[in-house]
Amino acid sequence: MWIVYIVECADRSLYTGMTNDLTQRMAAHETGKGAKYTKHRRPLTLRYTETAESKGEALRREAAIKALTRTAKLALIGQKTIPASYP
Repeated sequence: MWIVYIVECADRSLYTGMTNDLTQRMAAHETGKGAKYTKHRRPLTLRYTETAESKGEALRREAAIKALTRTAKLALIGQKTIPASYP
């Protein structure tokens, strides 16, 4: 099983990723080894997860979520009150 996830960074930006071990991946993010983008934007808060049956399905869903606007991502999360950190 694969998991597509969205985390909120300390600067209120949103990062989307995928993994087959969410606990391990979040630990990697928190230690600065998960992704270059999140390395200097800690602490992170997990805001959204969804499962995918295959890696290919997870990759496609991750790409689709990354293509969404911030507003659409917030609607997906259900937390429309997170302010934008960038214009």
